[in-house]
Amino acid sequence: MIRNLLLFFLVGLVAVVVGGVALSILGTVFSLGLSAAGFLLFKVAPVMLLGWVVVKLVQRSRERGRLSAADRRWLEEG
Repeated sequence: MIRNLLLFFLVGLVAVVVGGVALSILGTVFSLGLSAAGFLLFKVAPVMLLGWVVVKLVQRSRERGRLSAADRRWLEEG
């Protein structure tokens, strides 16, 4: 009888320890995922957005200086 109670106690203790370890690993993975997402959202994304805006502005300013083929022909004819 005591043997069965001790076995039941040990199985329950092992289950609690394994559950605690599994939950701590899951919490660590979840925390790492959230911190990586926060880093990408608040550190990397604004820099990429600013770079994209600068590239678009530079492209737009370069297009203003270019002449179309019809404009070139008109200038060369005159």
